[in-house]
Amino acid sequence: MKSEEIVQITPLVKRITAGNSSVFTGPGTNTYIVGNGEDLTVVDPGPALSEHIEAIVSSSSNLSRIIVTHTHPDHSPGVSLLQAKVDIPAYGLITETTKNQDTSFKPAKMLTHGEVIEAEDHAFEVIHTPGHASNHLCYLLREEKLLFTGDHIMNGSTVVIAPPDGNMKDYLESLKMLKDYDLENIAPGHGELMPNPHAVADWIVQHRLEREEKVIEAIKEAKTGNPDSLVEAVYDDVDVSLFFAAKWSLEAHLIKLLNDDRVTKEGNQFIWKDN
Repeated sequence: MKSEEIVQITPLVKRITAGNSSVFTGPGTNTYIVGNGEDLTVVDPGPALSEHIEAIVSSSSNLSRIIVTHTHPDHSPGVSLLQAKVDIPAYGLITETTKNQDTSFKPAKMLTHGEVIEAEDHAFEVIHTPGHASNHLCYLLREEKLLFTGDHIMNGSTVVIAPPDGNMKDYLESLKMLKDYDLENIAPGHGELMPNPHAVADWIVQHRLEREEKVIEAIKEAKTGNPDSLVEAVYDDVDVSLFFAAKWSLEAHLIKLLNDDRVTKEGNQFIWKDN
């Protein structure tokens, strides 16, 4: 996957991958250009990288709108740079806990779950999928049964759930909700096209629940703990260099257990409930 190369991935969709590869972004953030006529949609302009914005602009003179999955720094800051070159509206969602994530993002309209965005030769259904971020939206391209998942589902790794905006319970519910939709492929925010969307979602749910069992085992044995004290036991299959990120998702698991009344909390310590 070469950065800034324009790749036709389906009859209606082109992909341009930003040159921001990292441990969090894999090969880089995917921007998608949807449509073949004179009314095209840009999905996630990505980070504020001038060369990436130039690649988006050069892809077509018929860009009509921007839709954003969420406002993390590798997905939405490119919006304002793109709008400085092409005067088109952007749409997405801002919640109370995400309003300071990307203050440059000024949506012309806040999108809602179930809303349909109509274009000349394509239409998106908006699916609110909180979990990775409270303002996270997926977009179902109806003509191709293709789901643009941003960071709800990535190819190559599981996503970080970082409280307080990230929420593990919401994330699992949002994954299960995808079973309600007729899907053929996933166009992730990072990585290649993914087939069998329902099976992918099922695998992620199962993986997260297995991780939750490891959290339960670790805190039952220790009686009490926090992300710092439990990470080595819970993420013994992960390289130590990634523990800093693993601790965010571990905290999200502990908060879920707190809300499920499996643990209590005193200060920064989570305490197993013998019930």
